[in-house]
Amino acid sequence: MNIQIFGTKKSADTRKAERYFKERGIKVQFVDLKEKGISKGELASVLRAAGPLENLLDPKTKDQEGLWLIRYMAEEDREAALLEHPQVLMQPIVRNGQKATAGYQPDIWKTWD
Repeated sequence: MNIQIFGTKKSADTRKAERYFKERGIKVQFVDLKEKGISKGELASVLRAAGPLENLLDPKTKDQEGLWLIRYMAEEDREAALLEHPQVLMQPIVRNGQKATAGYQPDIWKTWD
């Protein structure tokens, strides 16, 4: 298993996800969205795996202006805006190869081999 966790150090759900995998002896690569963000290729992979963009947006984000901007802009411009405002993504985003989840989803992670 090759687990990547995208989130922020202040996110409680991100910390819980890290703990979930570490308790099971699974190594994780943590990517801080505030420091590094998410690359265009990683975002595309997550969008393919986790479903429509709306599933990835965090309605409780502190960046409500960025969230509003992304929700109501033209579809073809949303990906670029997400790269500029990664804090509107639901945390954590957990990737395992071609699989991905948004939010704390231990029931789904259990099924990953």
